[in-house]
Amino acid sequence: MTAEADQRWQSEEETEAPAGPSSRRGSRLGGYVLDHAFSSLTRRIAILNLAGLVAMVTAILYLNQFREGLIDARVQSLLTQGEIIAGAISASAVADPEALRIDPEMLLKLDQGQSMSPTDEQLGVIEFLINPEKVAPILRRLISPTRTRARIYDRDGVLVLDSRHIFARGQILRYELPPPSSDRPNWFVRAWEDVRLWLRRGDLPLYEEIGPVGGRSYAEVDAALNGSSASIVRVNDKGELIVSVAVPIQRFRAVHGALLLSTEGGDIDAIVAAERLAILRIFLVAAVVTLGLSILLASTIAGPVHRLAAAAEQVRYGTRARAEIPDFSDRNDEIGHLSRALRDMTRALYLRIEAIESFAADVAHELKNPLTSLKSAVETLPLVKRPEDRARLIAIVQQDVERLNRLITDISDASRLDAELARTDVEPVDIAQLLETVVSLSNEVRRDGEPRVELAIAPTDDPAAYFVAGRDTRLGQVVNNLVDNAKSFSPPEGTVRVSARRLRQEIEILVDDDGPGIPQENAHRIFERFYTDRGDRAAFGSHSGLGLSISRQIVEAHGGRIWAENRKKRSGEIAGARFGVRLPAFHE
Repeated sequence: MTAEADQRWQSEEETEAPAGPSSRRGSRLGGYVLDHAFSSLTRRIAILNLAGLVAMVTAILYLNQFREGLIDARVQSLLTQGEIIAGAISASAVADPEALRIDPEMLLKLDQGQSMSPTDEQLGVIEFLINPEKVAPILRRLISPTRTRARIYDRDGVLVLDSRHIFARGQILRYELPPPSSDRPNWFVRAWEDVRLWLRRGDLPLYEEIGPVGGRSYAEVDAALNGSSASIVRVNDKGELIVSVAVPIQRFRAVHGALLLSTEGGDIDAIVAAERLAILRIFLVAAVVTLGLSILLASTIAGPVHRLAAAAEQVRYGTRARAEIPDFSDRNDEIGHLSRALRDMTRALYLRIEAIESFAADVAHELKNPLTSLKSAVETLPLVKRPEDRARLIAIVQQDVERLNRLITDISDASRLDAELARTDVEPVDIAQLLETVVSLSNEVRRDGEPRVELAIAPTDDPAAYFVAGRDTRLGQVVNNLVDNAKSFSPPEGTVRVSARRLRQEIEILVDDDGPGIPQENAHRIFERFYTDRGDRAAFGSHSGLGLSISRQIVEAHGGRIWAENRKKRSGEIAGARFGVRLPAFHE
């Protein structure tokens, strides 16, 4: 991005944001909360945690045994209460005087001082009459505190007394029911009641009110009139549970009626609803705690990931000169590993961008020199009259064209080298055979005035001692570049010596020449791109200066290293230059 474009972008941003600092801070705070507290990862963590909690609470509300235990306790309570009330009622019952008869002839047969009492058989047939007026006060006092409905049936199943019709002082009150209302609930209420009835009923029988003469239609009343207590749980048309317990009213082992105790509709449901409400309150507290912990947990994951993603977007779009990846390397988890990996990747990316920019600048500089010379020669050529001057200018044009062609070829080779090395698979390469091929080919194409190349390979008993894992064409290019460089600096009568030996885990290749050596002040620039310092030994522009740079790039891609140094004689004089390469040996 240019400076003008940057300034224009800033001015547009200033004109489009007229809001004050407080509004900007508020919008940034709101955006932060929405992006971090309610990010996709945060929502997923919270939903999954809450889903487990909801499933647990649902199971408690639907499958818990609280209602069954409450019903059993209520049944036992009603049985105990019914036995007490039935005993009190049987004690207040009045015997029928017509039921007990004594034979007068038996009295005449008694001796002096003897008496006669009714036998057990005679007592068994005594009819005790249950007087509603006497039983009602007793029943009122025993029933009123318990919110329980009590009904008394005689031996024929006829309703004698109903606690719903007992007035405060125990009188029996009868009244007509009001006419049914013409206003019916709407369809939604009816549907909801039907669903609730269906959910609560299950396998429970439906409760129905039976008239005053059909007491035996209740199974528990029929069992009580036969002398045994019984209980049953029903559900009314509103879906409310009703527990009924029938206890026989008996005296002297004779059953004189039945007491039916039943809970009011909704009593047990109210207790269950209160218990479930308490569970729901606990659930709300647990849900708030779970949601808070989920957001806290997600903030330690989603927040750093969001910051890393935002920094990666800045690197991608180049919104800043050099975006910095947030540093979470102090965390010993996946977030810390991701931060370190992204920072290393970004650092390598910036280094590669700098290398590309530097390479582009060097290419532009190197191409500009021959183009300038070529332009000058072409512009001067029409003005030259003498044939020898025209021939010299034409030679300069040809030389510059050749130089441009060499530069473009080497630049193209260097630019696609990284991609080629990354795509090509490595294979075992025999360095000894490769050196023999390069040296023999160099001697075959040797021109007059060029030194001869000699090869010396240290012998070894291992046939695979000189194998390396790499790419034979690129390794051959390295050796050929080093040999050509040594030949260009050696005198015609000199010799270029190529040698190889096997070290412990490496293979060393040395290329020696008989040239003037490497100037000490330029030793650190030997492997720089486009660097060349040949003096008068080579024509200007005959070398691009990329050979040694490409060689170092290839060697480092194979995991090796390359260096340059001067060979010295015993007297301390420079005997020539030496280039060395070490590559890791191949292992099966």
